[in-house]
Amino acid sequence: MASDKLFYAIFQDNPDLIVRWVDELPADAAGYCFSAPVLKEREYRLDGLFLPPDDRVDLPAIVLEAQMAPDPDFLLRLYAESARFVQQTKWQRQWVVVVICPNRTMNFGLITPVREFVEQRVRWIELLPSDGQAASEPLTQVLGLLVQPEAKVRAISDSLRQQAATNPAAGQVLPLIAAIVLARFNNRPISEICAMGGLTLDDFTSSRAYREIFREGEARGEASVTLRLLNRRCGPLGAATTTSIQALPLPQLESLAEALLDFTGPADLQAWLECHS
Repeated sequence: MASDKLFYAIFQDNPDLIVRWVDELPADAAGYCFSAPVLKEREYRLDGLFLPPDDRVDLPAIVLEAQMAPDPDFLLRLYAESARFVQQTKWQRQWVVVVICPNRTMNFGLITPVREFVEQRVRWIELLPSDGQAASEPLTQVLGLLVQPEAKVRAISDSLRQQAATNPAAGQVLPLIAAIVLARFNNRPISEICAMGGLTLDDFTSSRAYREIFREGEARGEASVTLRLLNRRCGPLGAATTTSIQALPLPQLESLAEALLDFTGPADLQAWLECHS
């Protein structure tokens, strides 16, 4: 499940969605810009970074992390990544961390070494709270489709559509249903996914997050086919060569798929990669 890509697509389109999860922000908090920077050295990558406008010194930077599975090193890694952001950007203003997870009782490691950081900086967004309480925020409800039992997907989707009639916040997240259901059930036929989420084909094509995931899937499929053809034409490929090909953007993969028809051996492939690196 490509959840990192999904969250990137969701928040790239509307960064100000993040303000709904940070209660201490003022009512007029807005104007955030979103990115997913790679931090230097060990290449700590933040799942998301929301920076407020320069003239809003009252607003904090918001670091986003999505952790959908247990990981006993998570809290230490979260602390290190967040500290690296503050260090490298020389951030001088307030900052908070938003963690999206099924629930905070999962095994994320001992809190003792980072208790002050977790208690003062971290805001937990639980998609499956351990107390069983349903989320009231529509954005949390729609992201809950990633982890809710399959039997509940249709009911949650229908509920969000009903809420949208009177709640603009629910209407704003409706286009995300198609992308989230597809990300989770990508091995199912489209017709089955539509029935599961009460969707139409128009719902998919109108969702920007869906289009981003579709393009990524298209590139992965093209890379897989191209690698199979290259193994036949040029012999077994090394790990470094395979990685280089998988990292190519879709237009270059299409160009390589056409060029390989004229290859006579691995030297031709290497020359092509050097020319297009």
